[in-house]
Amino acid sequence: MDAVRWGIIGTAAIALEKVIPSMLSAEGLKVAAIASRDADKARAAADHFGIERSYGSYEAILADPAIEAVYIPLPNHLHVEWAIRAAEAGKHVLCEKPLALNVEQLDSLIACRNRTGRLIQEAVMIRAHPQWEEVCRIVSSGEIGEVHAVKGVFTEVNLDPMSIVNDAAIGGGALYDLGVYPITAARMVFGAEPERVFAVSAFDPAFSVDRLTSTILMFSGGRHATLMVSTQLALRHHVEIFGTLKSLSLNNPFNPTPHDRCAIVLDDGSTLGGAAAETRMVAPADQYRLQAERFSAAVRSGASLPIELEWSLGTMKVLDAIRRSVESSAFEPV
Repeated sequence: MDAVRWGIIGTAAIALEKVIPSMLSAEGLKVAAIASRDADKARAAADHFGIERSYGSYEAILADPAIEAVYIPLPNHLHVEWAIRAAEAGKHVLCEKPLALNVEQLDSLIACRNRTGRLIQEAVMIRAHPQWEEVCRIVSSGEIGEVHAVKGVFTEVNLDPMSIVNDAAIGGGALYDLGVYPITAARMVFGAEPERVFAVSAFDPAFSVDRLTSTILMFSGGRHATLMVSTQLALRHHVEIFGTLKSLSLNNPFNPTPHDRCAIVLDDGSTLGGAAAETRMVAPADQYRLQAERFSAAVRSGASLPIELEWSLGTMKVLDAIRRSVESSAFEPV
């Protein structure tokens, strides 16, 4: 299979520190070009990674006929605009989360995909990690019984006034930056969409972004997911799944490095304090590399994407409902 030729639109930290290094070691693809609105930044990144071509504008990389697919790590408010422009230029698109800022924008991406025939996917990399494949296998096997509750926490500290996460005008805040991950976890575990949500947020007085958002997602059959995200609390990534027979917990559910062995801890509760818990280890995996390889394989084969836009639409509906609930102080339908 000929390698899919990729272009990178932007020099964001996630691209330079995580995604590009992983893509360079991936099979079935080649990072052939990188673009920035600052030509010097693009050239420096290209030189650092050994990328053949660099461009001083996003338009220029879209005009490159050799580029088949692009990865977009731009600030949140630019995702839809450049995903559409890329697809209309004939490129397939892998774009950072959140893919859009509201349901209407996501609908416009679906319309663009249908119109252009290009593949468009949200880069929710945890969907590619084997630990989540194993978690879903365990849940579906019935080993932990009927699952009635999920708890997800994703917190970190980011007080940088120059960070896009702390800019309300461009889609900053904890909910947009981190919320996709625990929402994804709950939807995968339950294999369903929540029916209604209740949420509260605390806003930073200087940045005007939510620095802490907590929410409860109500699923059919009385099932609940309680989620908390923050950009100003001590680092913590954790998911716990509660079944009628056992609980299952993950202490590194969202951002394991390619070298981390991930632990899945099952506890039947027969002894308090976890003395009877069983730990199953998942081999190290590079979720960014796997994400890029699977997207590239879909480009070549014409197969369905690992994450279709309809899945991302489901996430966006939850995010919209959470925002409405914060404003109304009431349960909101999804």
